Amino acid sequence: MKIGKILLLLAMVAGVAFADPIPTEALTQSGLVMRDRQLRDIGLVMRGGRGGFVDIGYTYTPSSEQLQLKSKYGVHDGFAFRHHYGIFGSWALDSVSHLGFLTWFDRVGWDAQDFFFFPHYGDFAHISSSFTWGFSYTNTKYDVTAALGLQHQNLELASHKVYPNESDSLLFYWAHARYKNVSLQASFYRNTFQTIRLSLDLESRSLYGGVSSGYKTFLPNLSATIYRRKTNGDDDNFVRLNWEQNLYEQVLYADVSFDFPDDGFRSAALKFYPVPSRLLGIEASCLRRQERSGAKDLLWGGAIDLFFLRLGYNTVFDYENMFHAKGTLIAEIKVSMGKIGRDHFGRGASQPAPMVTTEHKPDLKKILKARAEQQNLGSTSIDAQGNKVIEAKGIRYEKVDGSATQGGN
Repeated sequence: MKIGKILLLLAMVAGVAFADPIPTEALTQSGLVMRDRQLRDIGLVMRGGRGGFVDIGYTYTPSSEQLQLKSKYGVHDGFAFRHHYGIFGSWALDSVSHLGFLTWFDRVGWDAQDFFFFPHYGDFAHISSSFTWGFSYTNTKYDVTAALGLQHQNLELASHKVYPNESDSLLFYWAHARYKNVSLQASFYRNTFQTIRLSLDLESRSLYGGVSSGYKTFLPNLSATIYRRKTNGDDDNFVRLNWEQNLYEQVLYADVSFDFPDDGFRSAALKFYPVPSRLLGIEASCLRRQERSGAKDLLWGGAIDLFFLRLGYNTVFDYENMFHAKGTLIAEIKVSMGKIGRDHFGRGASQPAPMVTTEHKPDLKKILKARAEQQNLGSTSIDAQGNKVIEAKGIRYEKVDGSATQGGN
């Protein structure tokens, strides 16, 4: 099995490839990253607004020296982790109306020992979670969707030795509205916005009633997000622009992001999907970190995304969602798939997965021939005594004196 050998080799590489230590500041900023990623996923699911979607994943790093923690006390061996799920389901109220319910959950952090469900709660551990839920309504006649709900950010543990004081529970609320290819999404804490996102999904997607070929499939998908952040106690908001562009038959895409007004180029990725359903993918990416000291701050990486497993090395996704980890291979065991009617697809897909169906059509010639043969096998008549007599047609065999003779009617 060539695939098995490749996965074994990558696992061996993961055990000996070591990353730069994770800064404690990246762990304290994980709440905003989790909440924003969940809302982005919800925005992708709400392009359809009906059907269902499930995304479950467990990120694992096999060595305690892969993702060390860097604090004021030095460098500590341990394990960074991410457990998550996202579930969306909808019900048809009538021929055009669909009511949906969604829930997203992430649990991320760092601990001195590896675990599956129950953390070790070491001296330098930091564990937090984000839980998002809400309701949605979609009208397919007018192609509109509206959704709203709450986000709960919880701090499970933060060692007092190295982390600043954080609130152990924060409540946010969010809303999402879409009309055809335009959507607006926002999240708030009390009366202050946290993120505002405007998206123009101009690419035609047959999955949502568009075309599967032609110039309309080459229209870009654009989004602009305003993030609210604090710098030295003052608001220092910035805008991130994302541009996704189909390059070839909706299987090869370029994805570029820029930060305004000051930071400029943020990241670029080239993504190849063997089929437009996006259930499989290969990615190469480049990320410019905040340090501006030349080309050495460009982080190059790639990933292989299978239906049940994702292997990434220095990708933009891993850097942002695994506390700025770099220099190591990160494996995620996962399942991610959406469904609308009989169509199955991956996150952000343009076309459904091809479904293999077999249609059995009756062969009229064979049926007529079989009926004719049955009719020619024999006929029924009534003898003088009123008994039924079957007269066989065709060939018959009679056994006379131990030998077979052949005759015919």
